[in-house]
Amino acid sequence: MTEQIPKQQAILIIEDEVSRLSRLQDILSAGGYRNLICASSQEQAFELIRPYQGKVDEIGMIFLSYGLPQSDPLKLSQVLTTLDGHDAIPLILLADKAITINDELMAQCHKANAATMTHYPTEGKHLMPLVELAFALKSERDDRIQSEEKLVRELSERRIMEARLQYLVAHDELTGLSNRSGLEKTLDFAILRCNNFKQHGALLDIDLDQFKVVNDIEGHEAGDRLLVEVATLIRSTFDNNAFIARVGSNLFQVFISKTAEKEAMQLAEKIRLTIDEFDFKSGENIYNISASIGVAMLEPLKLIKRPSELMSRANHACYSAKTLGRNRVNLFESDNDELISIREDAKWVPKIRHALSEDLFKIVFQPVVKLSNGSVSHYETLLRMIGDEGELLRPAQFIPVAERMGLIHHIDLWVVSHAIDHIAGLPKTQENICFTINLSSHALQGDYLLPVIKQKLESTWISPSRLTFEITETAAVSNFNKTREMVSKIRALGCRFALDDFGAGFSSFNYIKNFPVDYLKIDGQFINNLAVDHADQVLVKSMIEVAHSLGKKAIAEYVSNAEILRVLKELGVDYVQGYLLGKPSLELLEDQYVSIDGLLNKSLDIEKLMTH
Repeated sequence: MTEQIPKQQAILIIEDEVSRLSRLQDILSAGGYRNLICASSQEQAFELIRPYQGKVDEIGMIFLSYGLPQSDPLKLSQVLTTLDGHDAIPLILLADKAITINDELMAQCHKANAATMTHYPTEGKHLMPLVELAFALKSERDDRIQSEEKLVRELSERRIMEARLQYLVAHDELTGLSNRSGLEKTLDFAILRCNNFKQHGALLDIDLDQFKVVNDIEGHEAGDRLLVEVATLIRSTFDNNAFIARVGSNLFQVFISKTAEKEAMQLAEKIRLTIDEFDFKSGENIYNISASIGVAMLEPLKLIKRPSELMSRANHACYSAKTLGRNRVNLFESDNDELISIREDAKWVPKIRHALSEDLFKIVFQPVVKLSNGSVSHYETLLRMIGDEGELLRPAQFIPVAERMGLIHHIDLWVVSHAIDHIAGLPKTQENICFTINLSSHALQGDYLLPVIKQKLESTWISPSRLTFEITETAAVSNFNKTREMVSKIRALGCRFALDDFGAGFSSFNYIKNFPVDYLKIDGQFINNLAVDHADQVLVKSMIEVAHSLGKKAIAEYVSNAEILRVLKELGVDYVQGYLLGKPSLELLEDQYVSIDGLLNKSLDIEKLMTH
């Protein structure tokens, strides 16, 4: 076919009303479209279009009056748009303002091959976008037809290699299905049709659950054969409305056009059952595989602009299907808890980065008191982030996000560096006070922290014995050997270590026997109800005895009232920390002493008053 410049292609206008025809001609001419063919009846239209038989590329589009006398506009649309045996010419139906264009009428138009229906325009700005869209649609169809014919010619001329290279640009070599590039082009066109012509669709994300088992046991050759057989299964399940692509190792995506949610879910369940019932044979072994399928709908109200958005939604729905047990179908829902969490993380990341770059963190201090004499043994340094309104945000609000999004290493370095600088800047009257610095669960898994601690100690001249680094029990045992090695190196500098949340998640204390820490900090969940819970008392007593037998000191946090303090004193804990003894503050206590007996006696006085 000869290529045509869009504005040189003919536009056929079938309109019996002279004034409307004149208005259309004026609008199109002003827009640069002057090759206009006009017919006032169905018979005249056939006469005018007959010379174009076999030269369908020379007609750009057709305008058809929905109220054309002595004709069925929908049947006429089907005939006019299928010249040369395919729906190659975009046709727009023009309706009177009195006609309400609803979804039912639009569906009838689409069924009749019409691109869309609109009311007679009054201005060019209402019509020209539709004209340009129709020509783009025509161009896409012409390109597809030309590509198909070109491929046939090349094959017939034995240009197999060239045709194969062109084919592989948009196809998967193993299965013969489309690849990601081909799927994205199809989705681009589907999104265009959805947003402009209200055509629905659905994208299925199909992930084989047991593929790795077959691939690892039987080898890649068997894995490839499995993928080919599954591709055949998927092809046999769907009709011509489905565009099937292989977009990953064992991941297929299927776009189904002109489908509603209920039908899409039924088709997804059908393919799931088909794969579930399939037996894959490799030698003497038989494998039963299954598939997790995510479904994402393409609907006008969902305002999807790019193929990647729809593909991401289907993939997320598939991931949810896997987390819910695999071998199931799951529909994408925008209010999914996991998706909400991801969105929340995305909101927090720039805030955390901004806080790091603008130094919008603060360190507050909470006293840790020696229970035997009430002296402040040391202070725990706690991190706060300055919020948008100047408020101080607690670590629980931003540290989990930082850990998930790879920002926690920057925060660890900030905390260690600024805490040591703050300690070094204290007056001489406070130069003997010690401090605990919290580290994240990732801090000791790499080598980035040790050089910073060395450098800060050398530049500030503070005694390493004033620093105690605190890590959680779960962090300590998650990579025990690496953590133990790093703890030993930091302790070799003269610093100390405390193990936080001790007893939180492990039934055995064997690992702690050779773990190089100086303090065991009992998890707060055992302290909150200590005064009234006998089981907690038994557990805390055992933790204190374990700490003492290993030559370590025991610290109890979350001490919120005198009753808990009294029980801890009876159990022999070494240090206590909590709101009863001092809340986190930007400043250190003026008097480095807390009256333990005073707190206990005050509680006894209140009890006496309540009994009288």
